[in-house]
Amino acid sequence: MAYGTYYGAFPPYVPVAERRKRAAKKLAQLRKKGHAPAPIVLAPRGAIAKTFWGKSWCDHLESYADYASRLPRGRSYVRNGSVIDLQIAKGEVRALVSGSEIYEATVAIEMLASKRWHAVRRECAGQIGTVVELLAGKLSRAVMEKLCHRERGLFPGAREIEMRCSCPDGAWLCKHLAAVLYGVGARLDESPELLFTLRGVDGAELAAAAGDAGALLAAPAAGECEIAGGELADIFGIDLEPAVPAAAPKPRGGRRGTARAGPRAAGPGARAGARRRTEKARGRRGA
Repeated sequence: MAYGTYYGAFPPYVPVAERRKRAAKKLAQLRKKGHAPAPIVLAPRGAIAKTFWGKSWCDHLESYADYASRLPRGRSYVRNGSVIDLQIAKGEVRALVSGSEIYEATVAIEMLASKRWHAVRRECAGQIGTVVELLAGKLSRAVMEKLCHRERGLFPGAREIEMRCSCPDGAWLCKHLAAVLYGVGARLDESPELLFTLRGVDGAELAAAAGDAGALLAAPAAGECEIAGGELADIFGIDLEPAVPAAAPKPRGGRRGTARAGPRAAGPGARAGARRRTEKARGRRGA
């Protein structure tokens, strides 16, 4: 539940221009204290999110019927610059939202369960080449469906989210919190790696899983034979040049089907000796 200074009564409406003035004043105070605020700044008529991860986050939020009645006001707030500071950390989003006053909003999100993370890694093994490819959302449709699955993907379920706001609205999801949730989608446009930070996992492990899919077999124990050349080539996925066989002894007689080394195959000394023997034979025949 949200609490404020109005004891259940709603505060008077404050125009957007006035809210922006208050927001600017608050941001100046924060900077003076050494805090680096990170406001959500959107184009006036543009989409809240434009990239794969940002749009996927917003689509995920809108898939929950319980959020439907409150999300439209949140979209309006985030578009007019009311989210003046939004910080994403492990398992938590902290924000300041400018309304009738400056409200503090917190969204706590459970860590992604290790069993679920391992399942995601296993299903995506070998299908994500690099971290750059992952963060850019340049993935096959099959991989995207796995990562964005409502129950088995990376995004939190409604029961994994707890929200609090300092405003007087008694609803569990006020417009300020809705603006923060949309603000997360906008922030993922700029820094998609924050989704993995938020869920407490390392996105690089998804790319590393591509190597795990073709991992080497365990090394042989002491006393076991070494891996044969053909097996080694299969494991590494490369062509190994065949070993050069040892030279066989020269046959003494000509066997049918067996090639004999001629003068060209012999060295210089052997060729000279062959010529001398041929000349001697010709001399005997002419005698």
